[in-house]
Amino acid sequence: MKTNILILFIVLFAPLGNVLLSKGDIFHILLKIVTSGYIWLGIACLLIFFVAYMLVLTWADYSYVQPASSFSYAAVALLGYFLLGEPVPPMRWMGILVICVGVFIVGNTHPRTTGKA
Repeated sequence: MKTNILILFIVLFAPLGNVLLSKGDIFHILLKIVTSGYIWLGIACLLIFFVAYMLVLTWADYSYVQPASSFSYAAVALLGYFLLGEPVPPMRWMGILVICVGVFIVGNTHPRTTGKA
């Protein structure tokens, strides 16, 4: 259960952090960067992603975690579409669907095939 919860954090917070950082006016005046709420929220999301990713790698095999976290590709497309107003062509949606099917296949395997060290 804890593995699945942290994979959910990975799937949500990495794309959300990147989207928030892209909204953060990075190339303008340094003062605006430091005071941008989007920048700080983006950094916080990426820190949560990093901690969740490191923790889940201690509980599950990399060969399980990496494919399972690929569901974040769907989250990136959805966030880009709804928060940034980016168009997502049908072919890209089909590719995301293929990735998600693969994630569901990987998700039905046991997350750990090795013994605890």
